[in-house]
Amino acid sequence: MGRTRLRTKLVLSLIFTTALLTGASLLIVQNYFRRHARLEIYEQIPNALEAFQQSTRQWQKPRQQSAWMSADLPLIRALMTTKHGKTIQDASANTWQMTGSDIFLLADAEGEVMALHSSTGAFDRDVARASLDQTLKKQRSRDWWFEGGRLYEVFLQPIYRGAPEDNVPLGVLVTGYAMDERFAATVMKITSTDVVFRYGNTVVASSLGARRQQDLPALDGSVSGGSSPRPKEIVLGGERFVAASIVLTPADSQQVTLTVLKSYDAAILFLQDVNRLLLAVGLIALIAGSFLMFVISDTFTRPLSRLATGVRALEKGDFSYPLNVQRQDEIGELTVAFDTMRKTLKESQQHLLQAERLATIGRMASMISHDLRHRLTTVLAYAELLSEGDLDDAQRSEMYLQIRSSVNNMAELIASLLEFSKAQEALQLSYGDCVETLQDTIRAIKLKPEFSGIHLTLLHEGPIQGWFDFGKLSRVFANLLRNACEAVAPDSGRVRVVALEDRHHVEISVSDNGSGIPEKIRDDVFQPFVTFGKADGTGLGLAVVQKIVLDHGGKVAVESTGEEGTTFKLRLPVTPR
Repeated sequence: MGRTRLRTKLVLSLIFTTALLTGASLLIVQNYFRRHARLEIYEQIPNALEAFQQSTRQWQKPRQQSAWMSADLPLIRALMTTKHGKTIQDASANTWQMTGSDIFLLADAEGEVMALHSSTGAFDRDVARASLDQTLKKQRSRDWWFEGGRLYEVFLQPIYRGAPEDNVPLGVLVTGYAMDERFAATVMKITSTDVVFRYGNTVVASSLGARRQQDLPALDGSVSGGSSPRPKEIVLGGERFVAASIVLTPADSQQVTLTVLKSYDAAILFLQDVNRLLLAVGLIALIAGSFLMFVISDTFTRPLSRLATGVRALEKGDFSYPLNVQRQDEIGELTVAFDTMRKTLKESQQHLLQAERLATIGRMASMISHDLRHRLTTVLAYAELLSEGDLDDAQRSEMYLQIRSSVNNMAELIASLLEFSKAQEALQLSYGDCVETLQDTIRAIKLKPEFSGIHLTLLHEGPIQGWFDFGKLSRVFANLLRNACEAVAPDSGRVRVVALEDRHHVEISVSDNGSGIPEKIRDDVFQPFVTFGKADGTGLGLAVVQKIVLDHGGKVAVESTGEEGTTFKLRLPVTPR
């Protein structure tokens, strides 16, 4: 399972926090504005009803005066004295036009309709007579008439012969004004709400659209009238409204009701714009915040990342990985402390390795004392024989060669011991071709009589140049080649050396067709004094190889081993560390 980087955690936490704050802001703003809009609507509804009632009082007075002035006109009085219906009907048309009313009625003292004018031209006289009788019976100067689905507010004014004080009535004049869609539109402007006028349960005028009017019957029982109406929420055409009603007629008459409605959904429609604005602001804040958090987190996490890489490099044995952190804060202090710890650990490790080598040398002294004693005994024995005078030249030459071989073996043993016991020292680097060193080493190996029957080959592609300590490198090649030659059959053995240049490194592999490294020493093959099956083996050859390669900053390992042979591969940098 992949690990989540600290930088990613910081950026994701910011995204989550910003999204959470944006969502919370949307909920809080929506809740606040919804509550505020509802309270405002509930305050507007009574105000709208009050505005309508004030406007009603304002326009009722001039309409009443218009009816009084029309009834007091000499022409009207004269016409009413004729008691001739057709004459009165025709002659009163101009007076009707002057009043601007929707219906104009003249009746005699007995209530007989003498003239009737209407804007629709189809007001039924019988309905007019019945409505007039009811109004006169209730002795009202203002009333509501309903005819043909239309509602009229009417004003009555008596017509007198002579002065009104004489109380000689000639009849009555009635002017009426329709409560139609135009009137509803006017009231809507005055109240800033939608309005519905009803006569009983019949809607006679409304400012609502056709779709909403289909649900107007749902108002029955949903909105109560009265002197102190209480606003309620209703649904018309899928839209929520707050509505309240008042009754415009006295209690003993058919109810004429005005309902004012304010759309709650329309009042909070602006919340969509607010939501979009908040979302846009939240998105901008999210992007800007993510970028800022990325920059800030990168500032803090990059040194930590380099420090973590340094820790991993230290885990692999690299004590010189560059940290490059120039900070004066806690991270800088941590980096300096880690670098100091790394240097101290490196010194401690070197001291420990040196102490271990010295301890190993002590152990080795007792282990190789037998080999040295054996070779010294050989030298002493042959030296005593040489002191005798009865030896011929061939015998003396043979004894001399045995002494020389024993001395060389002792020198080789001591050189290996000294090389292994030394701590890492400055290499004597020079620029040259390591292929030439390989070729020289192979020629020296082939000169040994015991390896003359082994087939040695070198594969390479041109020179491979770099900075090496060629003296030590020759020792590495000699130890690897000697081990390979000792591992194969003297008469049919094959040893192949391959040298390749891989970018900034050189890779050299030494392969043989021997029987492989015994399983019990495979894991410890580079440890000192580990040997198997060699009469004169000291167990220091591969340990010296590993030390020299590590001193060069390279690596050496057993790439493969088995019944088909063994391959050692070493990798060296071509530039000095």
